[in-house]
Amino acid sequence: MRTVKATAAAVTVALAAGAASVAAGRFASDAALKAPPGRPLPTEPRLTVHGTAAGQITLTRSLASLRPGTYGLSGNGMHAVVGPVQEAVPHRADTVVRRLERVTHGVLEPGDKAWLTPNVHIGNPSAALGLDHADVDIPGELGPLPAWFVPGVRDTWVITVHGLGTTREHPMNIMGFLHRQRFPVLDLAYRGDLGAPRSPDGLNHLGETEWRDLDAAIRYAVRYGAEQVVLHGWSTGATMALRAAARSGLRERISGLVLDSPVLSWEATLRALAAARRTPGALLPLAVRAAQGRTGMHAHRRGPAPDRLDAPTLIVHGPDDTVAPWEFSRRLAAARPNLIALHTVRQAPHGAMWNADPSGYEEALRRFLTPLM
Repeated sequence: MRTVKATAAAVTVALAAGAASVAAGRFASDAALKAPPGRPLPTEPRLTVHGTAAGQITLTRSLASLRPGTYGLSGNGMHAVVGPVQEAVPHRADTVVRRLERVTHGVLEPGDKAWLTPNVHIGNPSAALGLDHADVDIPGELGPLPAWFVPGVRDTWVITVHGLGTTREHPMNIMGFLHRQRFPVLDLAYRGDLGAPRSPDGLNHLGETEWRDLDAAIRYAVRYGAEQVVLHGWSTGATMALRAAARSGLRERISGLVLDSPVLSWEATLRALAAARRTPGALLPLAVRAAQGRTGMHAHRRGPAPDRLDAPTLIVHGPDDTVAPWEFSRRLAAARPNLIALHTVRQAPHGAMWNADPSGYEEALRRFLTPLM
């Protein structure tokens, strides 16, 4: 009898431990599968505003606040734009002074908590950039997808698609450049974004299902006059571009791909985001299995098959991306060197290659796009 009771107790403990492990795996996988658009990724530290002066802002000293380039600075009800570090300005050893370009919304007060974001602009292309634009709805498989259309004279359109932690405001970083090159630009909001339909399961699929919304945008562009399209995606938006280039019924209309910080291994990205939420290393495999069970995603450890790419491709990525490992981009570019160019940007976090070096980014983009005009 004692043996039976002991066995039952052991089974109960094992079942409870198993249920706890499953729950922990689900919670850890939420870091990627429930990452809300426009909210910082768990890899992005919160900074304290220590003070502002004419054209200057003092922030907590960290690797993040020392990054080169231009970034948005977001907090509760606040958005500003900060420029390069001002080393010559006197400051305490535990702080950093950066140029304060402008406060676009709200106010900055000492003690405020904020984080750096690739989103430099807020609003829409007309309000933020002074560019004429139209609000359009693209018919998608789950319902209408809102998008901004900025007209241009060329018959090659650029379709932009944001990624993790950002919104369709993010592509406005390069929209002025594309407009000066006279490209029509279609900037897409896809499933899960504000104003767009929800995914049926309410989860992000890291581009593995969302690519069909980009496919709908390609069909819309062709219907309204595009002879060719260039797909420019960031993060999981780059994953969507790769999937569309391989699977779209209109893939012959895709004349080029620009992949910024591409997520080429969803498993690696999910592990990175879960680890940033302080998930113990032993639970990271459970997070991967939980994500597979919840979304039906399959493993893509080696990224997309290089031989499936037939459109000229520019990858913009760097070794300091802790969310989407740069090594996968290097391997993809090395596999097809006459088709894929890799532009390396250092000291740039995920999705912020333009922010770290705007002029270098736009020059690489200009060289890539010129033959496609």
